[in-house]
Order: sequence, then structure tokens, then C-alpha cells
Amino acid sequence: MKLSYKKLWVMLVERDMKKTEFAKKAGISSASLAKLGKGANVTTDILIKICEALKCDISDICEIVPDEAVEERS
Repeated sequence: MKLSYKKLWVMLVERDMKKTEFAKKAGISSASLAKLGKGANVTTDILIKICEALKCDISDICEIVPDEAVEERS
């Protein structure tokens, strides 16, 4: 299982917000933004900053999805 941040990107498009503008508003680094873009793990502190900046719940920006490797073996 892994986290998908697809909901976050959809939310940014809906709010007509560029990624760099979003990162500045949330107070997250470009490195954290890059990790989010690659679907890599970030700390819960980063996720909380995002939720506070966007005034949303964590379930609005990410979700747990099955790992493709695990799915293929089933």
C-alpha cells in the first residue's frame, strides 16, 4: 500500500493554484513539493501544513492505494 496525492493535485487545479504558489502558501520546501509530485513519503508535519493552508482534511488531499506490485501478484 502507498499514499496517492492525486486528490491534492485535483484540488489545486480546482482552486486555480500553481504548485509553487501552493508551496509558498503552505510553507513547504521545493524538496517536499518534489516528493509529493513523485508520490514519495513526506512527514505528517508536511501534510498538516498543507491541510491548514488549504483548510481541508487529510482525506481531501491523499488516499491509500494498493501497490501495483502487490496487485499484479494476486
